[in-house]
Amino acid sequence: MTEARRIVVKVGSSSLTTASGGLDADRVDALVDVLAKVRGPGEDGGTGGGAGAGAREIVLVSSGAIAAGLAPLGLTRRPKDLARQQAAASVGQGLLVARYTASFARYGVRVGQVLLTSDDMSRRAHYRNAYRTLDQLLSMGAFPIVNENDTVATDEIRFGDNDRLAALVAHLVRADLLVLLSDVDGLYDGDPSRPGTSRIQEVHGPRDLAGVEIGSAGKAGVGTGGMVTKVEAARIAAAAGIPVVLTSASRAADALAGRDTGTYFHRTGRRSAGRLLWLAHASAPQGALTLDEGAVRAVVHGRKSLLPAGIAAVEGEFGAGDPIELRDTDGRPVARGLVNFDAKEIPQLLGRSTKELAKELGPAYEREVVHRDDLVVLHPWNG
Repeated sequence: MTEARRIVVKVGSSSLTTASGGLDADRVDALVDVLAKVRGPGEDGGTGGGAGAGAREIVLVSSGAIAAGLAPLGLTRRPKDLARQQAAASVGQGLLVARYTASFARYGVRVGQVLLTSDDMSRRAHYRNAYRTLDQLLSMGAFPIVNENDTVATDEIRFGDNDRLAALVAHLVRADLLVLLSDVDGLYDGDPSRPGTSRIQEVHGPRDLAGVEIGSAGKAGVGTGGMVTKVEAARIAAAAGIPVVLTSASRAADALAGRDTGTYFHRTGRRSAGRLLWLAHASAPQGALTLDEGAVRAVVHGRKSLLPAGIAAVEGEFGAGDPIELRDTDGRPVARGLVNFDAKEIPQLLGRSTKELAKELGPAYEREVVHRDDLVVLHPWNG
């Protein structure tokens, strides 16, 4: 932990706002005090330029936009409908970034805002652009603050919670460590409000969590996701080769200093190829293709592209470039990918070779339905 040079920190709404739904300036300042000091001085002593040789790079994934917008709009609680959530986010995002900008200014640190949707991150060019923007902000000594673009995100392209977003951002920027901050000081082996429960200090893999009662948002009282989404985010990051610390915002300094606090999730896998992690965990399939047995073997075991000859059926309404699910003949999802054709075009392609299609329909049809570079296997197929 102390050797981590690039770190993603995620903080939840409940750690930044008051019970009535406004930003708590003291809480924001307290968090910024920790992050600015851990970040260290830049080449010019901390007021600009790039980071110095001994500095640590930090990306902050911050919730709080919707919560910050409640009071100014006269709302007493978080609305359930998407339209009013978007309206609250529109008002609150500006207030949130303005508060961070003022707080970091005390240390001579500039702030950069990056708003993301899952749709952006599943597409190749957008993914590269997001990485370049964040990497450039860090190299220029700015402090990136990331949030989901709640103002325009629809139900189909939402991450659903910023814990998962933080795990995916950590993978995007090739972070050495992910720190998840909430109002609970770690993962417990039961409801932390009940006597007799104890904090789980380390998690080496799924077996360490067998039988552990993990609270929802209502039990944990931490934003919209609760402990369930934090453990899932930790699982995603750890499987991608990034260790995770889960603790409370009040113990952020201890976590970033490597002291014993919260719950430490060890790596369980290696870093995977770029945006494929986003495709697996952040995209919402707009339809599905059923593959015959040969196509399933080629896609899953051979890591091949999906050709028209191996498709048995098409389901849903989608356009070229949309994420879709690939299923076996029993309906089990085996992969996910970005499709190269509209749903209405695919029925005429089923079971036919690309050479045959090119001869009849033109050279545009001599291509893969899903290219292997735009495809991620969800789990091993035992066929």
